[in-house]
Amino acid sequence: METNQLSRVDAYLRHCASRTVLETVANKWAVLLVGTLSHGTLRFGELRRRLDGITQKSLTQSLRVLERDGMVVRTVYPTIPPRVEYSLSPLGHSVADLMAGIRSWSEQHLLEILAAREAYDSRPAPAPVS
Repeated sequence: METNQLSRVDAYLRHCASRTVLETVANKWAVLLVGTLSHGTLRFGELRRRLDGITQKSLTQSLRVLERDGMVVRTVYPTIPPRVEYSLSPLGHSVADLMAGIRSWSEQHLLEILAAREAYDSRPAPAPVS
């Protein structure tokens, strides 16, 4: 990114590239992957077992996005079969506390949010405006 573009970094602007970063860090699988990897290096199968409900495709895509954005390091060992491990980069570690906070907040406020959803869903439909 050029210097003059960096001076206009503002996520509220339509074409700001920082929105792509927000898209990554706000992704549920990214939050859970970074949280899992903050405890140490893991292999693909270990990640898949820890993240109940994630599909192989979603795990692969999420790891690729995090690796592309510099948050995850993928290490391939030249064995037969090849052994692949995933760990957080320094950038990944720098966002881990933020993501842990989001996960923790969602767990702490789950009952309030579920009650709000139920109340919203049970409201009568609004009358059309004339």
